[in-house]
Amino acid sequence: FVYTFSPNMYFHNQALTRLYLDKATLVWNGNAVSGQEELNKFFEMLPSSEFQVNVLDCQPVHEQATQGQTTVLVVTSGTVKFDGDKQRYFNQNFLLTAQATPTNTVWKIASDCFRFQDWAS
Repeated sequence: FVYTFSPNMYFHNQALTRLYLDKATLVWNGNAVSGQEELNKFFEMLPSSEFQVNVLDCQPVHEQATQGQTTVLVVTSGTVKFDGDKQRYFNQNFLLTAQATPTNTVWKIASDCFRFQDWAS
């Protein structure tokens, strides 16, 4: 699937941070960002982009590793093109965890690791 991200649009920015747990960590090419406020700042500074996911795989994480919390590892790879830059390959891994609310279960990102797979020229 293809996802276009425009950080200048308030809705997209707020929608992205709501996908993460309050104390979630994003590691972007080795640089860590934690918490809703810092994630919000990070997403605001990203240029507009278009992501194409070519591979997607999901695996359950054993409950002994997550203290009984229902968790899924999501592994993706594809291409991304940021405004003013060439298309680049990336890998991105998410740990999604189920959060019970009074009316349903919501899946949130607990950990997110993004890495370019090519060298910028």
